[in-house]
Amino acid sequence: MSRLVSNPVVRFVTRRLAYSAVVLLGVLVVSFALVHLVPGDPVRIALGTRYTPEAYEALRAASGLDQPIVTQFFSYIGSALTGDLGVSFRNGDPVTEILLDRLPATVSLAAVGITIALLIAIPAGIWSALREGKVSDAIVRIGSQFGVSIPDFWMGILLIALFSTTLHWLPTSGYRPLLSDPGGWLRHLVLPALTVALVAGAIMTRYVRSAVLEVAAMGYVRTARSKGLAPRVVTLRHTVRNALIPILTITGIQLATIMSGVIVVEVVFAWPGLGRLVYNAVAARDYPVIQGTVLLIAALFLLINLIVDVLYAVVDPRIRLS
Repeated sequence: MSRLVSNPVVRFVTRRLAYSAVVLLGVLVVSFALVHLVPGDPVRIALGTRYTPEAYEALRAASGLDQPIVTQFFSYIGSALTGDLGVSFRNGDPVTEILLDRLPATVSLAAVGITIALLIAIPAGIWSALREGKVSDAIVRIGSQFGVSIPDFWMGILLIALFSTTLHWLPTSGYRPLLSDPGGWLRHLVLPALTVALVAGAIMTRYVRSAVLEVAAMGYVRTARSKGLAPRVVTLRHTVRNALIPILTITGIQLATIMSGVIVVEVVFAWPGLGRLVYNAVAARDYPVIQGTVLLIAALFLLINLIVDVLYAVVDPRIRLS
């Protein structure tokens, strides 16, 4: 047991988990305060045409909104610590179940999107850096600038117009569960994942190019070339390998962004992920769903950052987790 505790990786992860718990508590406080500052009565919106004074008072009492704000806050914190994030004002379903139901859609979109983005960014960034100042470098830089500049919702609309409206190859929107309909899941996933990947890939291409150029200017790379090593060996073993740290950093940032829910993309493609969930929850003033989604998104960010930090030491043994 003492050997396990003395392990630097275990100590590092333990410290980061403690830090993450403090951050999540802060997120709870901020999200609770912000959603209560949003104008609009969530109970009145939830009732809609079913509104009566009796139903209004009953729903306020059932949701605890008739209590003082301080009492509501400590009640929510106590419930959240036990995994109870409350129930939705809109349909009365437990927020935890809603989040778990939406999470697979977001995870699948993020996993496929970041994979496609890496397949675009790493070869394009390396190719551009190794041909700095040439026509191929200019083409990659112009293409990446175009991908960074174009709004993701417009990219999605263009893809729908091409592959759905014109070619009739893929559905315009919707979602199918992976386990029950793998083929339908893949067909519905292609366009939103490609939209996310093209935008993320353009951003990552610029970072990969910059990282490779920076490493290529180092003295040890020039020494490797002067020793007569093959260009491929110099590129893979000395340049790309030492450029992995910044590449890992931008990959973690983009993955966390996608996992947090690319709201506009999910709305355009009617993708039932966390982004579309929080969009609908804000429109309906559904406090418990907003707070639960924000908390889950924060937890995903912290988890991805922790994994990336641990991978730093795996990629570069010179880095110590201390």
